Amino acid sequence: MTHPPKSTAAPPVAGPGLPAAPGIPAQPSRPARTGSPAPSARRTAFAEGVDRLRDATTTEPGRLRIIGAVLALLVVAFGAATAWQASERAAAADDVLHRSQPLSSGAADIYRSLADANTAASSGFLAGGQETAASRDRYEKDIRTAAAGLVTAAANAEPGSASETTIARLNTLLPEYKGLIERARTYNRQGYPVGGAYLRYANEKMQKEMLPAAEDLYTKENQRLAADYGDATPYPWVAIALGVLSLAGLGWAQNRTYRRTNRVLNHGLVAASAATTVALLWLVVGHAVARSELNGSYDHGIRSLTVLHDARIASLKARGNENLSLVARGAETVTVDGQTYDAYYHDFDKDMTTLGTGLARAAKLADDQGGSTPVKAAEGNMAVWKQRHTAARTEDENGNFQQALDKVIGAKGATGECFDSVDANLARAIDHEQAEFQRAAGDGRDAMAGLPVGAAVLAVLGAAGALLGIGRRLSEYR
Repeated sequence: MTHPPKSTAAPPVAGPGLPAAPGIPAQPSRPARTGSPAPSARRTAFAEGVDRLRDATTTEPGRLRIIGAVLALLVVAFGAATAWQASERAAAADDVLHRSQPLSSGAADIYRSLADANTAASSGFLAGGQETAASRDRYEKDIRTAAAGLVTAAANAEPGSASETTIARLNTLLPEYKGLIERARTYNRQGYPVGGAYLRYANEKMQKEMLPAAEDLYTKENQRLAADYGDATPYPWVAIALGVLSLAGLGWAQNRTYRRTNRVLNHGLVAASAATTVALLWLVVGHAVARSELNGSYDHGIRSLTVLHDARIASLKARGNENLSLVARGAETVTVDGQTYDAYYHDFDKDMTTLGTGLARAAKLADDQGGSTPVKAAEGNMAVWKQRHTAARTEDENGNFQQALDKVIGAKGATGECFDSVDANLARAIDHEQAEFQRAAGDGRDAMAGLPVGAAVLAVLGAAGALLGIGRRLSEYR
């Protein structure tokens, strides 16, 4: 019996929608593709970094690496903050010593020179054709000093500032004032009474325009000085806090090492702690000394200088009003509480009251004999001045003009001698207090010398010590 031949073809595989052949499992039907498959979400670099950090903390070497990096970062941050804050305070202290205080003193000299020039001009006018060469030279010197002071102030004024505007105004008024004084002298030598009117007009320009502008400049320079003091004296709290935090971290790391290894010292961490401690002590002690000296320079220098400058200006104004009272001869009056007074005599009395108050304050502020002796001498000179002025005013009010004039500008026993003595003693006191200020402010600035660079070097050494100390522990795991 013949059998049919067997087929060698593979049996059909059941596909989707087709019946399965006997003994062959049917394939499951797949849905029709409607689009590209959704991509798998990728993690961010930050998340992966966090995972690596978390994995690192599970092993001791990983934890040591993290500790070393944090300690090095803390010490470097402490050094950077110390260098930054110490540099700022040292620069401010240097500005106090070499910029703002000299400019403040220069503004006071501008005021004093203008007031003294006005006084010298009135004294020369009273002398008439017999004006002395000394009086003329004093006036010219004061004008040159004021002009030079304005040049210096203009060079240091910030562009567009109120000080620059004030200086420009004074530079405009100064030649106008000089022109009025020259006209007054010319007419006075020729014997014309209009010379007195020109002198009074020049004095009015000085008293109502120039001196207020100079006082405003002085006030602004004092404000700049106060701002520099404010920048130089605050404690560097950011650097101090980072220093304490760095020492705390280094101490914790050494304690951790001791607990895990029973080794008392880790040389690297000890070196890092020593460098950080030195930097922190240098910062705290250096700034404390600088702050103390700078505060001393203000309390015993700037305050005394301010009072002495004010007293000197009051004496100059009093002398000018004393002279002008004889120039005006009662032409200028002022009414106070229903009473009429000679305007210049009235202003003289106010200026002498200001002078007396200023000298009393200066005597209290003087902290050594070098400062108190000239102030006390000036008080004695002022007392004699007031006595002689009273005698001169009596002569003037009685119509004895020449006798009054001799008692004011005479060669001997005149009020001019008292004024010169007051001015000379105040100048001595100012020079003494200026030297005291420079010594104290210089010591304050020098107390921070080298601190920015030293702190940076110590911070680098401290960070290197921390890394070496941690690296020594890591080597034990290799």
